Amino acid sequence: MSDPLPMPPGEMNEPAPAQTDDVAAIDELRGTFLKVRAELARVIQGQEDVIERLLICILARGHGLLMGVPGLAKTLMVHSLAQTMDLAFSRIQFTPDLMPSDITGTDILQETGVGGHRVFEFVKGPVFANIVLADEINRTPPKTQAALLEAMQERKVTVVGRTYELDRPFFVLATQNPIEQEGTYPLPEAQLDRFMFFIRVNYPKLAEELAIAKYTTGDDLPTPNVVLAGEKILEYQRLVRRVPVPDHVYDFVVRLVRLSRPGPDAPEWVNSWITWGAGPRAVQYLILGGKARAALAGHYMVGLDDVKAVVNEVVSHRLQLTFHAESEGITSLDIVERLLHEVNGEA
Repeated sequence: MSDPLPMPPGEMNEPAPAQTDDVAAIDELRGTFLKVRAELARVIQGQEDVIERLLICILARGHGLLMGVPGLAKTLMVHSLAQTMDLAFSRIQFTPDLMPSDITGTDILQETGVGGHRVFEFVKGPVFANIVLADEINRTPPKTQAALLEAMQERKVTVVGRTYELDRPFFVLATQNPIEQEGTYPLPEAQLDRFMFFIRVNYPKLAEELAIAKYTTGDDLPTPNVVLAGEKILEYQRLVRRVPVPDHVYDFVVRLVRLSRPGPDAPEWVNSWITWGAGPRAVQYLILGGKARAALAGHYMVGLDDVKAVVNEVVSHRLQLTFHAESEGITSLDIVERLLHEVNGEA
């Protein structure tokens, strides 16, 4: 028997394309995304990129943190997105006097009705929902912020030694005000790292602000219709995990994240600007974000453009800058741009 023909050089490490059933499912997902976007456009003027990134978080089983000044419809955006999904939704308004038990729930002494006996009964807090809106999360001290850590990472809550599983799907979509504002507390690094995306919400464009003036000041304010059910979201999440990724995309992601870490072998500018860089969780979220973005765009394989489109949201909040960088006005976004430039140059 003759030896098999060798693979062409460019195809040796390419993954198999998506299966026929998955191709049809990706097409369906793309159509559903367009319906969600159309429903949200009835309520939210503009902010298409922010909405897309929130959906990427949901499809990748991640959590999203939106940062922007008050009045940019961050809360309305998350609430409206929840209304397009047939899921349990809760909103937690973070304030300086909020306690951890106000989030997770607590034991309350209740009468049993038998012989006057009393027993402790656990009353679930607002974290027991599918979509949790943590509004102005940085207006409460770190002790209360940390009450979300276990829920975000493990999808469970431990209270007084007892563990309670959270229903799936489960997402935390949080908003925060710029930390320069009065009455804000910076989120601990461990908390920031739990968020897949750090999404910056900017002021609307001129046309969008005119639309806000025209369509949101009348008496007839529309409400989004339900487009997605919980079981379908779980199905789409499994689909996103199956989207193929070529080896050169894996290589690009790992090289970019490793370049962000200072050390003896790091470039001089990295050691000068970065105290510590992104960890392996950034690698995971870049790949998952690329998969979700590819699926939303109707693509059947992840490309470099899909990963590059989410680099800012995944990497920027995972970089700790040096005093030297901050004194020179260098931002984490500047560093991400430099990282992309250098890794592209090595390709």
